[in-house]
Amino acid sequence: MFTNNDIKQIEARGLSVADVERQIENFRNGFPSLPVVRAAAGGDGVKQLNDEEIKAAENHYDNLAKSLCTVKFVPASGAATRMFKELFEYVNDDKRTAGIDKLIVNLEKFAFFPELAKFLKPQIEDKDVVRNIIIDGLQYGAKPKGLVTFHAYKDGARKPVEEHLVEAALYASNGTSANIHFTVSPEHQAGFEALLEERQSHYENKFGIRYNVSFSVQSPATDTIAVNPDNTPFRNDDGTLLFRPAGHGALITNLDKLDADIIFVKNIDNVTTDERKTDTVTFKKVLAGELLRLQGRTFELLRAIERGEDVEAEAVAFLRDELCCKLPEGASRELIVATLDRPIRVCGMVKNEGEPGGGPFWVRDDEGREQLQIAESSQIAKDDMYLMKEATHFNPVDLVCGVKRYDGTKYDLTKYTDPKTGFISSKSAGGRELRAQELPGLWNGAMANWNTLFVEVPITTFSPVKVVQDLLRPEHQ
Repeated sequence: MFTNNDIKQIEARGLSVADVERQIENFRNGFPSLPVVRAAAGGDGVKQLNDEEIKAAENHYDNLAKSLCTVKFVPASGAATRMFKELFEYVNDDKRTAGIDKLIVNLEKFAFFPELAKFLKPQIEDKDVVRNIIIDGLQYGAKPKGLVTFHAYKDGARKPVEEHLVEAALYASNGTSANIHFTVSPEHQAGFEALLEERQSHYENKFGIRYNVSFSVQSPATDTIAVNPDNTPFRNDDGTLLFRPAGHGALITNLDKLDADIIFVKNIDNVTTDERKTDTVTFKKVLAGELLRLQGRTFELLRAIERGEDVEAEAVAFLRDELCCKLPEGASRELIVATLDRPIRVCGMVKNEGEPGGGPFWVRDDEGREQLQIAESSQIAKDDMYLMKEATHFNPVDLVCGVKRYDGTKYDLTKYTDPKTGFISSKSAGGRELRAQELPGLWNGAMANWNTLFVEVPITTFSPVKVVQDLLRPEHQ
């Protein structure tokens, strides 16, 4: 199937022929559906904290924050393609929609308007206004979301990168410094660095801390081969194989390279203005406090087991009642220890108000454990799709992660994924149809075998920008 030149190309990406052959088998056989049991809900997999518990969790984190190494991990590699899709259709295909009308009528309400106005001539046509947003002028159609101006303030407008600097100072700092890691596309890293060079010192002076900012790109070793409709390798016009990024689930390798006690995970576009940040800050600390509490008890049990103490019944009860992981009847000591000794994450869940996104589910794994997972509709079998409609909460991508063992060593996060998860989609290249393979998100199959707790958080902590008109919502004005 593969020529010598193919093998050289494969190995140059950090892949092996066996890796690529497994990918092709996935195209042929498909991925099995997730064995969902039921949707998680309040009191059944989604923890709903009262005011006293919220305060206790927040205080627990605050009391330990100065002694912890924390990192704020922000996936920011995506281009703003979907955000401006409607604008491109108007400019390229003359397709004017209600969304375009809304954009033009409210143009001066966008935080980027003062920048845009420099490119606008008197009596300019609407289409030329839009062109200056996405192609000429601001050129937002070729930039990532992190470099689009979102919010206006008296002391100057902010882009999402800057809002994440502010957030880091408010909940991910030890009082003197804050660590932030952005995953970016190689072609956009210089833009991020230029913005930080210009603005980072402003926020350091504002909050009295120092920022340690780092970047990584998605490794080519996580890419997947593209195939023709008959599942044979797709070849470019020059005969080379075509590889494509496997989705942000591949970022588990980027996350794995971070060495920290606590890692906060939040998408680049889920930011709001300062006057609305209170709930965001509070509940990030609450999630971290819950993580530290659960992690502390987990470590106590693992150390007791290591000393030979008879705490297996306690461990089973703790897993069931606190970590929402129900072991099969008569679980072996080995399974109890292996289940306790895993990375841990606490995920915020928002009540379902019609926003798109995956949701929290109970899932049964190959070991017979019934535990929590975040699942997308693409992972669920048609016969189980009714469970998706029963979901009372959805995933806003609001995670706090503990990636170290009780002895202080770091978990190899790549060993806690579910390689059986993924999905196939139809794409095209050069006008030719192809099939592409993607991994479910970083918080789906890439974290499938973590200990997981879901905690209900208010909708005010969720303010993503999926399309440019979302910037007209109150949380961005």
